[in-house]
Amino acid sequence: MNADLPLWRSYIDGGFVAPDRAATLLPVHQPATGAIYAQLQQAESAQVDQAVAAARRAGPDWASLGGPARAQWLRRLADHIEARLEIFAEAECRDTGKPLRLAREVDIPRAVANFRFFASQAELFASECHSGAGAGLNYSLRQPVAAVACISPWHLPLYLFSWKIAPALAAGNAVVAKPSEVTPATAQLLAEALQALQWPAGVLNIVQGRGAITGAALVAHRHIKAVSFTGSTAVGAQIARQCAEDFRKVSLELGGKNAAIVFADADVEAAVDTCVRAAFSNQGQICLCASRILVQRSLLPRFREAFVARASALQVGDPSDPATDLGALVSAEHLAKVRSYIELAQAEGGRLLCGGERPELPQALQGGWFLQATVFDQLPFDCRVNQEEIFGPVTTIIPFDDDDDALRQANGTRYGLAASVWTSDLSRAHRVAAALEAGIVWINCWMLRDLRTPFGGMKDSGMGREGGVEAMRFFTEAKNVCLNV
Repeated sequence: MNADLPLWRSYIDGGFVAPDRAATLLPVHQPATGAIYAQLQQAESAQVDQAVAAARRAGPDWASLGGPARAQWLRRLADHIEARLEIFAEAECRDTGKPLRLAREVDIPRAVANFRFFASQAELFASECHSGAGAGLNYSLRQPVAAVACISPWHLPLYLFSWKIAPALAAGNAVVAKPSEVTPATAQLLAEALQALQWPAGVLNIVQGRGAITGAALVAHRHIKAVSFTGSTAVGAQIARQCAEDFRKVSLELGGKNAAIVFADADVEAAVDTCVRAAFSNQGQICLCASRILVQRSLLPRFREAFVARASALQVGDPSDPATDLGALVSAEHLAKVRSYIELAQAEGGRLLCGGERPELPQALQGGWFLQATVFDQLPFDCRVNQEEIFGPVTTIIPFDDDDDALRQANGTRYGLAASVWTSDLSRAHRVAAALEAGIVWINCWMLRDLRTPFGGMKDSGMGREGGVEAMRFFTEAKNVCLNV
């Protein structure tokens, strides 16, 4: 244990667990410098047991509060975060390597919005009633599942942590939540907020540690009745198998290999601007990023020239600098993985149009995990680089001839999370959107989100849907009551 570094610990039953010299300590790195700046005390299975027990004790009282009272607690939490937005944003920037501007303008405001939105859902979520046809009067109750697990990834830490926690709490469940051990900072701040606000003990417990240790113990726990997980397809498959054995509910938001389809009649300037943002936001580390840009052949030269020029102009560097477009990748291991795909693209015959290298940086950032925005073309749609999730600032430009060719290539992966369609032909837009094997399709835009809408993927991109009433239904069990009238 390094006494000079902050020690972050799990938050269980209304308080932080005690420091333990025998516990496993995990280093927390600052991606922009590579330096260790905090340490994380890992929760082993015994502490996971304590967290689940606390949730089970707290659950009945939390459920009995009713939706309006739960909404008040969620709004207090949202207000607390909003009042400390800069503190949360700086922590997110330091922990993930993303530009401070992005954390300040997107990540933390969205987390606040998540808590406020599901506070309203706690008040508005209603039962259904059916009558007539000689079948009596039927009404459906939506009751909390019980103790549930929410496991979130490293790329949008508080954004996605709150996206899972908020509906679970709104629906009346007590929660055991696990953030990524790679980016635990804002979960630590969230736990401090719970303590400061004197949230009911045991209603929201936050366990810190590796997925293979802490996460595995949480998923395996027989008293966890539902698991909401965002992460890799491989881990999602393991969780699905484990939950299936005990008939427990599971919601999975997994990988993606998302296509942007740009037709010749598109608004080229808007398509280029937005596709660059879709490819490289958060260093390409968003499950919804466009890692394949399909361009109609007649438009290809013009689009490619503009896209590459725009990508080449992106500023890579200090995440705290307002002029920075791309910060650091999240870890040395992830940077190595992304660079291996750049090498693979060249081995598969791809032409490097820009990027692919570490940028020139000041001495203070020499240990950081930076990579230029990288664009390839001349790769077949079925090569590994166009089939496998890279999750970094790497995208490919692929030509297509007509609607059928675009759909064949866009749908020709194991994934089906998201896509965008760029065209001025509204009939074509609707037709292509309906035929795309993707859980969300944007037309002439990207990342416009209405939190009432269902969110999730098809094929190997996941199972189930988050957002709005879909999330509330996942975190409740339906019970029908029939009266003979």
